[in-house]
Amino acid sequence: MQIESPPTEKPYEKSEGERRGLIIVNTGDGKGKSTSAFGLALRAHGRAKNVKIYQFMKVPSARFGEHRVFEKLGVPIEGLGDGFSWKSQDIEHSAQLARDGWLRAKETILAGEHFLVVLDEITYPLIYGWLGLEDVLQTLKERPTHVHVCLTGRRCPAEIIDLADTVTEMKMIKHAFQAGIPAQRGIED
Repeated sequence: MQIESPPTEKPYEKSEGERRGLIIVNTGDGKGKSTSAFGLALRAHGRAKNVKIYQFMKVPSARFGEHRVFEKLGVPIEGLGDGFSWKSQDIEHSAQLARDGWLRAKETILAGEHFLVVLDEITYPLIYGWLGLEDVLQTLKERPTHVHVCLTGRRCPAEIIDLADTVTEMKMIKHAFQAGIPAQRGIED
């Protein structure tokens, strides 16, 4: 490790642009995509902003750690799917759940009543062909100007990345699973 001197001057100038809703993408093969989106949701909720979270691959009855805490805080989080595809008993049913869920998420985005809408794991139904990319792009373009939307998932389509204001790619350097360590409750759920 090389020691650095801390900056003594502000490393950037204040932006003069207008404040508006952002499209934020968290993608890549590393951990932290959903966790980062949940951090945004907590930050917005902490500022008394209206937040809604949709999870495209989680079942409506899911009780992961994030569901428990968001329920306590009064932040609505809704599972729209039936789990990951390898667990599905009926892929067409999974696809229909994604399409039905997208209609609810789209309505929420366009209604303009929420400061932040999180579309967690939306990239999977997109890359599986369950959702139309053009409809998602059009909705993002037509959303009210104050609505922020955060999309998560691996292999985000380039068209969404091009449209987005902020894109972060999570890169896996090392993962405990590779060393044979199973998922840990409270860390990965």
